[in-house]
Amino acid sequence: MANLAMIFFGMILVNNYVLVQFLGICPFLGVSKKLDSAVGMSCAVIFVMALATAVTWPIYTYLLVPGGLAYLQTIVYILIIAVLVQLVEIILKKFLPPLYKALGVYLPLITTNCAVLGVTISVIDEGYNFAEAMVCAVGAGFGFMLAMVLFSGVRKRLEDAKPPKSFEGLPITLVSASITSLSFMGFGGIIENIFGA
Repeated sequence: MANLAMIFFGMILVNNYVLVQFLGICPFLGVSKKLDSAVGMSCAVIFVMALATAVTWPIYTYLLVPGGLAYLQTIVYILIIAVLVQLVEIILKKFLPPLYKALGVYLPLITTNCAVLGVTISVIDEGYNFAEAMVCAVGAGFGFMLAMVLFSGVRKRLEDAKPPKSFEGLPITLVSASITSLSFMGFGGIIENIFGA
């Protein structure tokens, strides 16, 4: 149980896909302007990460490896993720039209979100069993949400700031993102000390 907790909190704080590994930056910068769209996008990413891992892990373990087709891993994963994103898009369009409109073009971009593909590949590379893989995927999703919500708050504060003319817009956003990312360096080693790994 401690191992699962270490994987979960490690993915949120120490190995955060956005702020530490710099995956999924496009939606991070594009959708984090408003808190509600940031949370909506994060929930969609959590759902897709968990479902993609739940589908890709058994396919890799029980179909691709025994069939000698492990080299097709990335192609198969991208196809599965694309189908799952279409499913999320249909569900949001049907049941949550305001959120669907708020996410706009960034919702289909989950298909090419390297954080989603990254988690499906990393659970195989780490040698996780199915339970560990699912905990890792959900933890990575919550880490994505934490980064989105934190940065949404930072961007809200930036609206009131008066940066120099040359820093207005994207430059101050990137500087703020890098400072937010630096704050996560302080979590390195904490998880191992807490859970005694």
